[in-house]
Amino acid sequence: MPIDIDTFDKRSSEELNGLTNAEKVVRFLAANDDAAYTPSEIAARVDVKKNSIGTVLSRLEDRDLVRHKGDYWAIGDPDTVRDAYEAHRLLESLDERYGTEDLEEWREHAAEGE
Repeated sequence: MPIDIDTFDKRSSEELNGLTNAEKVVRFLAANDDAAYTPSEIAARVDVKKNSIGTVLSRLEDRDLVRHKGDYWAIGDPDTVRDAYEAHRLLESLDERYGTEDLEEWREHAAEGE
């Protein structure tokens, strides 16, 4: 499916290649919600570089999407994960329909209203 040139110009290679590392981790842990894994095990299963997995897990934990005890990590609260996924899909849909926002343009207009 083709994408418009603005999307091509504004998105990173990672965004255009599909799932982000965070999405890969959440999907894996959600699909395996009956177990907890070490960061190395998660990295190997979802094809994320070992030196990146710690940062990914920490950011997901900050958003309550994963949890951990000791060296093990598991999916977070199912309701929280579902709500985050639904919000993510809605934002993607809006971006596809109306285009992504330009943060600098938004800041300029926000400053005008003061």
